[in-house]
Amino acid sequence: QVQLVESGGGLVQAGGSLRLSCAASGSIFGINVMNWYRQAPGKERELVAAISSGDNTNYADSVKGRFTISRDNNKNTVHLQMNSLKFEDTAVYYCKAIVNQRGSLYSYWGQGTQVTVSS
Repeated sequence: QVQLVESGGGLVQAGGSLRLSCAASGSIFGINVMNWYRQAPGKERELVAAISSGDNTNYADSVKGRFTISRDNNKNTVHLQMNSLKFEDTAVYYCKAIVNQRGSLYSYWGQGTQVTVSS
């Protein structure tokens, strides 16, 4: 079993910054892709950013130039640095990891962390 624990959410004024972290633990042979998703009230969950094991990154258009995803493979941790936050960034942010366990790939989700941006 694998556990993902997010941290770093909170309340911030528009224009401010937050840094989210997600730590994976458990039976992990390797982590292929780590992602950040978000879900605002009444909206579908959407992909915010992704990073591969080779550090290739991908961002939603709405966050390009403002958010940066990074990972520490030694610690099985992924971070999301969020700058120039906007009211519309308010959502619950979820970490997702594609984990290699004995040759098979499995998806795991964290419990989510609330990010609230006040206008």
